Amino acid sequence: MEMDDATFMAQALAQARVALAAGEVPVGAVVVRDGVVIAVGSNAPIGRHDPTAHAEIAALRVAALALGNYRLDDCELFVTLEPCAMCVGAMLHARLKRVVYGAPDPKTGAAGSVLDLFSNPRLNHQTQVQGGVLADECSALLQSFFKQKREEIRMSSSPVRDDAVRTPDAQFAELPGYPWPPHYLNDLPALAGLRMHYLDEGPSDAPLTYLCLHGNPAWSYLYRKMIPVFLAAGSRVVAPDLIGFGKSDKPKKDAFHNFTWHRQVLLEFVERLDLKNVVLVVQDWGGLLGLTLPMADERRYCGLLVMNTTLGTGDTPLSAGFLGWRDMCAKNPEFDVARLFARGNPDMSPQECAAYAAPFPDRGHRAALRAFPAMVPEFEDSDGAAISRQARDFWRERWSGQTLMAVGAQDPVLGLPVMQNLQQLIRGCPEPMVLAQAGHFVQEHGDAIARAAVNHFVSPQSAN
Repeated sequence: MEMDDATFMAQALAQARVALAAGEVPVGAVVVRDGVVIAVGSNAPIGRHDPTAHAEIAALRVAALALGNYRLDDCELFVTLEPCAMCVGAMLHARLKRVVYGAPDPKTGAAGSVLDLFSNPRLNHQTQVQGGVLADECSALLQSFFKQKREEIRMSSSPVRDDAVRTPDAQFAELPGYPWPPHYLNDLPALAGLRMHYLDEGPSDAPLTYLCLHGNPAWSYLYRKMIPVFLAAGSRVVAPDLIGFGKSDKPKKDAFHNFTWHRQVLLEFVERLDLKNVVLVVQDWGGLLGLTLPMADERRYCGLLVMNTTLGTGDTPLSAGFLGWRDMCAKNPEFDVARLFARGNPDMSPQECAAYAAPFPDRGHRAALRAFPAMVPEFEDSDGAAISRQARDFWRERWSGQTLMAVGAQDPVLGLPVMQNLQQLIRGCPEPMVLAQAGHFVQEHGDAIARAAVNHFVSPQSAN
């Protein structure tokens, strides 16, 4: 194999990942002339509603426009998957000098796997063909994609427990700023068949993994402005929806929910995904629960990004702002979620506010929204209070990771006074980053926070 072949195939693989990010089958192509890439293409038949929008066709079109000629007889095309009959026909018509592909396609490959159009002696143009360049890398990307699709189909068809409901997928159509594909699991011991949704983006071996935990009444949509910044820095992002929220299943009864069970689900979730070099990102209930996780397995965590939250230790009074919120929820359990976000975040569009309400189309889907305000540990014997006191000791005495605190100053529930108290409990926590215009859902200003986090957190490998 010539070194240039591997170099150009690597660029085709980069285009395949562009297709993957768009939810397409990950195939990419580049056209090369005199050792220079003059055109690229990525698979897009789904997004463009176009059966001809294969990566090779896209690259050929760009190359022909660039050269002002549909004949490309001094060009080479590199593609990550053996081309189909349609694409081979276009390549022959373009008079390509050479075609190089990565993985063979045993179902539709027209360069030797199913049929070999290139070798037909009756054609008046003969194109050189070479396969198997970076074949393992190309195959691995495709296999991972189809494995995920099979898992999504399996999970989407998994039955809903009799004591739970599942928000229809139609509720989540065209969410602004939330393009990521769903992941599901239902076989954690604590879940007992309930289906839990999570986002999992970025390389599995990334130097840092941001574990983003939401609160009430939010879901993983809360992190849509932070996720792209983390991904652009080369990190992995995992953002689960707590049971009862987002795309996860929703038990029908308020009494189903309790602190200890939700914590156990998160512990099992972190272990199942075997998350390492974790920056724990928390806000609201994401902090009440999440701040109790690292002490259970310290080696997994290297950083903490903490926003507008608290520890429910039961031996200090709950804030007046929180008590007011709890009373409001008790008196008005069917409060308008979209209106709540609009009131505190005037820069949000109506569509964004509606996205927060999407998981909760009726009263039957809102048990968690009713249950969580009363679940905050208030007394020393409240569920979760004892483990939260242990967590307080951990953060005060044993935490050795990096910490960044960001506070929405306009938050009437868990604002700056509450966060300053929490700062004193976290060993080595620097002065907080205060966002003067942000409220309780400070992640709505999350791009600035995420950029600060990227600059602040260093992977353990980089620090050594």
